[in-house]
Amino acid sequence: MPVLPRVVHPAAPRAGLVVLAGLVAGLGLGLTGCAKFDAALGQQQVIVSFRDGTTTAQRVAIRAACASMPGTSPQALPDLKKYPYALEQLTFTITKATSAQVVALENCLQKFPSVTGVSQQDASDEGG
Repeated sequence: MPVLPRVVHPAAPRAGLVVLAGLVAGLGLGLTGCAKFDAALGQQQVIVSFRDGTTTAQRVAIRAACASMPGTSPQALPDLKKYPYALEQLTFTITKATSAQVVALENCLQKFPSVTGVSQQDASDEGG
């Protein structure tokens, strides 16, 4: 069957496949992003605020004193030479903790006079 050369180009079917492959790849990336977002929604945290003038050494000591509470895990220590203000607040993950374990963590943190606040939040509340 003769085709009109300027209407139907032999490469046209391949171009459609490229577009289809791009759409499928984009859909796959979108679903992966949703899964990560959904996983973050279930994360619970305790945020610890400090009195002005609390040194980094004091913050690290408080973190160390309360880091072994069952069911909780403190944020990883950042490179304090690169990020000296990274410990303005401490974060403990409490997603797997029972209510009693969260209370024990809060009691540990509140023993320190430089701790001014302990609050719970869902990880999706960050930056909001």
